[in-house]
Amino acid sequence: MSDEKEIKEEVVPEVENEESTQEEKTQANSLEEKILLLESENKELTDKYFRILAEMQNLIKRQTKEKDDFVKYANEEIITEFLSVYDHLNLAINFLPEAEKASNWVKGVEYTIKQFKDLLNVNGVQEIKTVGEKFDPNTMEALEGKGEKVVKEISAGYRLNEKVIRAARVALE
Repeated sequence: MSDEKEIKEEVVPEVENEESTQEEKTQANSLEEKILLLESENKELTDKYFRILAEMQNLIKRQTKEKDDFVKYANEEIITEFLSVYDHLNLAINFLPEAEKASNWVKGVEYTIKQFKDLLNVNGVQEIKTVGEKFDPNTMEALEGKGEKVVKEISAGYRLNEKVIRAARVALE
């Protein structure tokens, strides 16, 4: 009888051992699934983080560019108003009779026009070259003619920091 008892005791631990091994395998599988799930979540969150970081960097760049453009073109409206005064001064001098062009007051107005032009240049305003140039629809407006070469400037055009603020009005061949 004692032999039977020993055999039963030996068999029982093996069954318990098999059950515990099965439980360990189940727990191990469960842990592996949790690890895979956590790794997947981690990858997803890392991707979201990098997307948001990239969006934030793009936003900062865009805001910096908008701020720079605002500063660059903030004076556009007032400069455009000054340009009509500048143009009228130029027209007045250009239509003077030859006899009066030598007078001192004309030289004073010419000097004022030169100062005006220098002030515009310092502030980023440049006159668009037209006469003798090929017609450019981005910077010029053709009022007469159908050719490609500009033969006459009717009114000057201007750029402010490379942006056309007033197209030149021209006559073509």
